[in-house]
Amino acid sequence: MTASRALTHAPAALMDPTPSRRLALITFGCQMNVHDSQRVEEMMRADGYELVDDPSTADVIIVNTCSVREKAEQKLRSEAGRLKRHDAVLVIAGCVAQQEGERLAKDMPFVDAIVGPDNLNEIPSLVRDAEMGAAQAVRAVFDVDAPRFLTHATHAPVGASAFVTVMKGCDERCSFCVVPYTRGPERYRTADDIVDEIRGVVARGVREVVLLGQTVNSFMDPTVPVVEGADPDDSQFASLLRRIAREAPGLDRLRYTSPHPRHLTPSLIAAHADLDVLASHVHMPVQSGSDRVLRRMIRRYTRAEYVSRLRALLAARPGTTLSTDVIVGFPGETDEDFEATLSLVGELGFTGLFGFKYSPRPHTPALRLGDDVSEGVKAERLARLFELSESLTRAHLATLVGTRAEVLVEGPSRNGAGTVAGRTRRNEIVHLPAAPQGGAGAVVEVEITRANKHSLEGSVCRVLRPGPEPAAPAARKVALPVVSA
Repeated sequence: MTASRALTHAPAALMDPTPSRRLALITFGCQMNVHDSQRVEEMMRADGYELVDDPSTADVIIVNTCSVREKAEQKLRSEAGRLKRHDAVLVIAGCVAQQEGERLAKDMPFVDAIVGPDNLNEIPSLVRDAEMGAAQAVRAVFDVDAPRFLTHATHAPVGASAFVTVMKGCDERCSFCVVPYTRGPERYRTADDIVDEIRGVVARGVREVVLLGQTVNSFMDPTVPVVEGADPDDSQFASLLRRIAREAPGLDRLRYTSPHPRHLTPSLIAAHADLDVLASHVHMPVQSGSDRVLRRMIRRYTRAEYVSRLRALLAARPGTTLSTDVIVGFPGETDEDFEATLSLVGELGFTGLFGFKYSPRPHTPALRLGDDVSEGVKAERLARLFELSESLTRAHLATLVGTRAEVLVEGPSRNGAGTVAGRTRRNEIVHLPAAPQGGAGAVVEVEITRANKHSLEGSVCRVLRPGPEPAAPAARKVALPVVSA
């Protein structure tokens, strides 16, 4: 950074304190990244920044990155090249920063700081250093010995729903996945800390909490000894859900993402049967319907085991909707393998599906398998997968016209026209006319009047619980699909 630039971005104490410093925050990727960006925003607001939408007006620009998909890394490089034209402190954070820290530093000398997910709490101090002309900093060190978790600031505004992290990292080592290399091994928060944070956000008006983790249902409380001889697949996640339901009685809905099928155990299924606070929707990544491909992916379950566990969940909690993740074109995937995936999707009737073409990722064991499925075949398979998925979604939504549902209003609809949008307990999106007692956080009973391709429309019958005061604008998000556990 030049001396003139350092003067331009000097700390507020050295300049006219009246104007706020301006922050642009750009997020690529998954719910974990969105959560991380929200916590970074809170830290930067506490340091005197206000959020702006236009990076050209910002004093500091933070790009929070994703490395699960190749496209996301390409977008980062394009975005960084565009942003370097602005006279602002530029920070690259997140998974690409962790994965490619030193290489990014060499390729992008104009970037002021490169910060991995476990070092995000250092961003305010790194920005202050950069404002004073410090050399480029690279901070990408896993906090394995003393894990730190970014939590909601007690003074920060909240909306209808809040993310709460229960664990980070992943020990699964699926052959296609870069997450263990960008997020590190599994580390867990204590149940006491998780419950305290949930009680805090509920007291501030949050209606729904989404528990986050790379394999969220593998949670083990680090303060509770592991029972000798216990099933290694059976975690303490079900116990955590029961404690949340018991000790945060003001919570309307509890969700979690992203789980691993291996940890969908009888104890977790029983929790779904017993706990009304749990939403009637589960996202359970399958990745493939072929046992041969699942073995090559190192998923550690079979198709039959996956189906059996989902069937048990549906029997325990009738009416639950399911969604999943699927990778097409994994190395060695044959037409027969892909047909097995289509048959699985049809068999379980997923109401939502995220599909991806396989792309080689650095450090992953699948690199040794090559990439022998052509892009044309991948594209054709993905199109067929989406065609099936959308037909299932349309058929499901059509059955809901004329029924009533409880909807948690999340905020203005993307389609504008003065409408608001929310979700049912089964995760269906519903567009509603704005109501005087509506707004983010309101829980309303609605009658479904129309089924669209991916969503519903409805009319408000009554307001069950009014919403709290509106929250401040959230961090700007660039939505990219991400393969989860």
